[in-house]
Amino acid sequence: METVREKLREELKQLEDELHHKLPKEIQKAREFGDLRENAEYKAALERQSIVSARIGQLHTRIRELESIDLDKLPTDRIAYGSKVVLYDLDRDTEIEYRLVSSEESDPDNGLISTSSPIGQALMGKEEGDEVRVKTPKGLRNFEIAELTTIHDIVDEEE
Repeated sequence: METVREKLREELKQLEDELHHKLPKEIQKAREFGDLRENAEYKAALERQSIVSARIGQLHTRIRELESIDLDKLPTDRIAYGSKVVLYDLDRDTEIEYRLVSSEESDPDNGLISTSSPIGQALMGKEEGDEVRVKTPKGLRNFEIAELTTIHDIVDEEE
């Protein structure tokens, strides 16, 4: 989770530099071209300024959200952020392993699914042995939670 915050902070730093240093220069330079009503460079710079400002707001919000995750308050016996789960696909007679992560860390091809994804949402709060029905873009899927390793177990293993 720390690396996600670091990436977001780095993006924030770059965008704030663009907003406060680069874009004002571009806007001033575009103003020098004359009539602002027909000045494409000026309009493009203002539009970029608006996009950068909106993204900065999003980043501030997301960083606050990530910083508010208290690992001590995550359950030790149920699926939550950071949990590794082995799911038995009841329809396909196969097993699949996932780790629940933030949306920024999500990489489904490598087994990292967001807690806000359809499967992630369906798994949150469940326990080993529970059956879960998930509505995915490819239709309904039925899983049994075969194995659960919470973030607490993972941290203990790493120490």
